[in-house]
Amino acid sequence: MKLPSTTAMIRIFRVLAIAEAFSWAALLVGMFLKWVTRTTELGVEIAGPIHGALFIGYGIAALSLWGMQRWPFRVALFAGLSAVFPFATVWFERWAGRHGYLTVKAGQGASMAAQEPAGVQ
Repeated sequence: MKLPSTTAMIRIFRVLAIAEAFSWAALLVGMFLKWVTRTTELGVEIAGPIHGALFIGYGIAALSLWGMQRWPFRVALFAGLSAVFPFATVWFERWAGRHGYLTVKAGQGASMAAQEPAGVQ
């Protein structure tokens, strides 16, 4: 199986971090409309599954980068915890970028599949 390159995985992670934060905002608005104004449940019905999918995608991307980039456990833990708190994924993505956890290290630009021995698929 051909895996995405480290560069592509970093790009996917960054997009998912921002999308997950926007979906948090949409879900919070939906919950406000449902529970405070008691006008509609539509916001929760739409934003809930979208946020759930982005939450899972962000988690998978974080786990992938933990392995690909050899993050310390505490960095991976903070990546995971950031998905639980509203808008924290954006903060984590910015922090990780500033501290070099979202940069391609020498020799990691190629996909993992390219490093398999010939004849193995």
